[in-house]
Amino acid sequence: MRNNWDRKLEEFDEEPERARPVRKVRLFWIFLIFALILVNISGIFLALREHYYRHHFLQGTRVNGQDISGRTAEEVKNAMSAKLDDYTLTVFERDENGERVSESINGAEIALEMDFDRTLENALRAQTRLEWLKRRFRHTDANELTLSSSVKYNREAWKMKLASMKCMSEDFITSPSNAKISDYQPGEGYVIIPENYGNQPDKKRVRKLLSEAVLSLQSEVDLTAVEGIYEDPTVFASDPELIDRRDKLNRYATMEIVYTFGDQKEILDGDIIHTWIRTDDAGNVTVDTSHVAEYVATLRKKYDTIFRDREFMTSYGVAVTLEGGEDKGDYGWWMDYTTEEKELTEMILKGESGERKPVYFQTAAEYGEQDYGDTYVEVNLTAQHIFFYKNGVLMLESDCVSGNERRGNGTPEGVYGITYKERNATLVGENYSTPVSWWMPFNKNVGLHDATWRRKFGADINMSSGSHGCVNLPYTVARELYQMVESGTAVICYHLEGTESKETTEQTDEDIAQSAIDAIEAIGMVQKTEDCKKRIDRARQLYNGLNSTGRGYVYNYETLKSAEEEYRTLK
Repeated sequence: MRNNWDRKLEEFDEEPERARPVRKVRLFWIFLIFALILVNISGIFLALREHYYRHHFLQGTRVNGQDISGRTAEEVKNAMSAKLDDYTLTVFERDENGERVSESINGAEIALEMDFDRTLENALRAQTRLEWLKRRFRHTDANELTLSSSVKYNREAWKMKLASMKCMSEDFITSPSNAKISDYQPGEGYVIIPENYGNQPDKKRVRKLLSEAVLSLQSEVDLTAVEGIYEDPTVFASDPELIDRRDKLNRYATMEIVYTFGDQKEILDGDIIHTWIRTDDAGNVTVDTSHVAEYVATLRKKYDTIFRDREFMTSYGVAVTLEGGEDKGDYGWWMDYTTEEKELTEMILKGESGERKPVYFQTAAEYGEQDYGDTYVEVNLTAQHIFFYKNGVLMLESDCVSGNERRGNGTPEGVYGITYKERNATLVGENYSTPVSWWMPFNKNVGLHDATWRRKFGADINMSSGSHGCVNLPYTVARELYQMVESGTAVICYHLEGTESKETTEQTDEDIAQSAIDAIEAIGMVQKTEDCKKRIDRARQLYNGLNSTGRGYVYNYETLKSAEEEYRTLK
């Protein structure tokens, strides 16, 4: 269907000359309309572009070295934050054995996010109008931006994550331990247990390091490479002082001190001694003396025999029980425990091994119940008879007179030891002073000695005219016994019912005269000394105490007179 416009064109064609001005007008309007449309479109385009670049970065804009042309600030931030979604910090640490292990912190676990400054927003506001157009048609320098940003995490999530990590868990952490000396090991002694580094971290530093690593988006943190992050031991196996202390202890651990008690041995070795040793922090070694005292007490209890009961086989073939007790004889082994404890302690401290003989107040003939051995004086107070055995052989026997039991001066029963021997002693009591030639005390002021004033020995003489407690012997018997016994020889006194005797031994004038003969011979070379004077006086006393018959037996009387004269001359 043709419109009016088409008809006008046809009319124009038919009348070209008349329509030409109209055509120009039409073209003008067409151009004008097109131009207006173009201007409007361009304005709209420019407006749209201007609006666009209010929120998008211009071409050639870079931030932190990355091209962000055409992106919004939010898009740039999102792009930069996107890598946090997969962020993981690997933490290397060590376990209790020093092995390197790892665990990780994931960004999502701690709500990790970026925290930007206002650089992007400020840069968008600073973009000038139509600057985008200039950059399209002519070269301009790129706009380099530096965006400062930081990473932040949720504090509560961060605390929960740290609490769950092994490096912060007490169940995982082992404190370091110093090298030390082991407990005593039988057969080995002491060894050094090496130090253990453990894995005790400085938790405050660990928290700081991990926080810094996360906030700087590091990929890993190696705690094992951080000096001082783990607490280290302070004493090492190579420590000279520790080695010296071990060697000292091993010297005690390898000790062996041997006590010999007859056929019994007591071995004090490292298995026992190590429990007595004490060391302080400076490595000084001491001995717990309470243990030493206890050990010595054990030896005393086992081997001391003083004041103990004994079974004794008499010369009559009948065994008697010799009761112990301080009033029943003081013979036997008696350890000086105080001195022994001191010397044993010193020996241990010096690390000296070897044989050890205890320190004694008093010794006996041999160890065991029959500590008097086979050399002893046997006194049967019932039979008033003595025997002397040497190495098990009967060497002498004789009647005697013991203490007067009716007057309460009976010779005490028990086992004693001869305290000492003395030639020409004077026995002094409350109402007597009696010189004797051969004095062998065994129980304080009770002893064996000659009795030249007695004519008979044996039977029950002691019941009527017994001594004050001593065992009186014929002169020749006392002299022979004196020459055979030694200090410490056991004297065993007992009663044995059924061995009573009515027989006596006579001491003759000749036997008594022998006391004067021996005393004269004992004068020796005359000197101007008090001792020489005593010997001369003693010989004169014994000679004068003889009857006429007895004096006739003194063949060396002239020697006495000469000695007296010579001494007077010297004086």
